[in-house]
Amino acid sequence: MPRSSLLLSTAVFLAFVAPALALAQAPGGGAAPPPPAVTVATVKAENVPVTFEYPARVASSREVEVRAQVGGILLRRAFNEGSRVNEGDLLFEIDRRPFEAQVALAEAQLQQAQATQANAVRTQERTQALVRSGATSTATLDDATSQRLLADAQVAAAEAQLQTATLSLDYASVEAPASGITSLEQVPEGSLLNTGDLLTRITQLDPAYVNFSAADSEAFSIRNMIESGQAEGSLDQLRVTVRFGNGTNYDQTGTIDFTSSNIDQSTGTILSRAVLPNPDSQLLPGQFVRVEIEGIVVPNAVTIPTEALMQGPQGTFVYTLDDKNVAAVRPVTVGRELEGRLLISDGLKDGDRIVTIGVIKVRPGSPVTPTEGQAPQQGQPQAGAEGAAPQQAAADAAPQAGAAQ
Repeated sequence: MPRSSLLLSTAVFLAFVAPALALAQAPGGGAAPPPPAVTVATVKAENVPVTFEYPARVASSREVEVRAQVGGILLRRAFNEGSRVNEGDLLFEIDRRPFEAQVALAEAQLQQAQATQANAVRTQERTQALVRSGATSTATLDDATSQRLLADAQVAAAEAQLQTATLSLDYASVEAPASGITSLEQVPEGSLLNTGDLLTRITQLDPAYVNFSAADSEAFSIRNMIESGQAEGSLDQLRVTVRFGNGTNYDQTGTIDFTSSNIDQSTGTILSRAVLPNPDSQLLPGQFVRVEIEGIVVPNAVTIPTEALMQGPQGTFVYTLDDKNVAAVRPVTVGRELEGRLLISDGLKDGDRIVTIGVIKVRPGSPVTPTEGQAPQQGQPQAGAEGAAPQQAAADAAPQAGAAQ
């Protein structure tokens, strides 16, 4: 065929045949589009662990003020500031000589009182013998008995005075009342101390406290879930994990040992406290961390990927498929989010098929072409524009969802 004839035939096809084919394939031209391809997942009821995460702040389990219990000249500091000390370690030495003199004086007074007591005892015994023989009157015996009682009282007073002097001598050596980290000294060596003067502070870091607050509604929800049997677990056996600001987890776990019985009126939260071992002092007072509470399990729970949830005029819903792969709107109630998945408290049951990928192409009452699969986990990219699909699909499907309901 000549080249000119071939070009003429092509032009005739483009001018007459191609528009007719395009009209036949266009919407309303008689040929229906094929059902959209979507990815579906079958709902499976299983035991789901529920975790709770809150911002928190570390605090020392004990902070002790070390104060002088006697007055005197501070002779020596026996520790390095900021170092770790153990309970009973020597921290300060106060001049002992005045207290040693008080102990010696009290011992001498005790000896004198004991000698007086011994003399009074002998006098009382002789007087009793004379009274029995009739050589003296009972009045003399009464006087001897009074002298004996007075001597006994003097001995008791002398013993108490010796004990006081001994305690003052012991207080001249200031020992650590608890184990922990010392602060800066408050008074330098050579200072004249008065009773009650602050010398240093000891911060006990092992164990460490971690304080956090939960919204009163969530705290009530946790307690109600456990008490009503909706969740398995015990408030006394909850495990606490600490996460640092750089994203790493602390290698020790702890427990909750305190929950306030009052709600903070300014924030509407309930204060709780966790206690964790801290042998290496990795947790420091004032440090901001995050705590993760574990130990609660919801039995026979239903979860779905976050991408499957839609929002319409009647509330949240998902697209489910029947045995003919026809999509329908199913209202659901969301319990809480769990690391990229949603815990559904009402609306779905074991065995339901839901659309997880391709929701933007689904229309209620229309068939789809399903492919069984798993929706990508949170943080994983999706193919095409499906990552932004739920919001747009919700806007497109809102009128139809309302009509379907």
